[in-house]
Amino acid sequence: MSFSDLKRKSNTSFEFLQKELEKSSTNSSADDRFWKPELDASGNGYAVIRFLPQPEGESLPWAKLYSHAFQGPGGWFIENSLTTLGQQDPVSVYNNKLWNSGTESDKEVARKQKRKLSYYSNIYVVRDPKNPHNEGKVFLYRYGKKIFDKIMAAMKPEFQDETPVNPFDFWEGADFKLKIKTVAGFWNYDSSEFAESAALSGDDEVLENIYKSEHSLEAFTAPSEFKTYEALEARLNLVLGISSAPQRPNIGVDTEEYEPQPVAKSAFRERMSAPAEPAAVGTESDDDALSYFARLAEED
Repeated sequence: MSFSDLKRKSNTSFEFLQKELEKSSTNSSADDRFWKPELDASGNGYAVIRFLPQPEGESLPWAKLYSHAFQGPGGWFIENSLTTLGQQDPVSVYNNKLWNSGTESDKEVARKQKRKLSYYSNIYVVRDPKNPHNEGKVFLYRYGKKIFDKIMAAMKPEFQDETPVNPFDFWEGADFKLKIKTVAGFWNYDSSEFAESAALSGDDEVLENIYKSEHSLEAFTAPSEFKTYEALEARLNLVLGISSAPQRPNIGVDTEEYEPQPVAKSAFRERMSAPAEPAAVGTESDDDALSYFARLAEED
């Protein structure tokens, strides 16, 4: 292909790559435990989901995971961050060194390598217009800080005339109307909102069956899901082509607590309302979107 042909067909080539990327993200190797909304031809998406209580034996109805995904001269670095566990992580240590150098170029590198934040919850799909076969089923759902902030806003309203709602409660929770717009090439969730508080079902037997269909959330932050500091450091050095590592500083971890709303009716409802052990979660703000390039790295 000549340079003139390359220039003339640039838009067509990009459209082809986009379609191929969509195919690769929906292949048979995808984890069918996860639900993901789909957009229509106009770039908008709509679905109604219900966030579910914490799985039996677990403390929280969400899991919070930090990770890194970036490319260097030596390949891709795609790993869970030890900061999820309140431990030191070599990427954070290295980024701190870059940031503290005082040079804008180093700061820009640190920004591109900063950790990404994801949350995981069990959801019940109430309505999925693009894929109606998903309705009435339980899935795992990965989401970012924007949606998590809406959950927190429902639980802790900003104004006195608003009633707090526990979105994860079977009986007094609320459906979440997921409204997605494509803004500057990114998914925007600003229009998403919770409906009025209402029971997911009036039949506790139905709710118990949903409850028993939930997936473990603590599995995402189990120690086995994280490499050691030394292994991560070795990979980082290889990817970035650096020969020495910075010293490890002390890292503090902010915490917050979640307390489920008390409810009591049937035996199942009483068991569900038993207070869970409080668990510490970080409060630091971060980007809520993982780079889709991470999927490409898996094919290298």
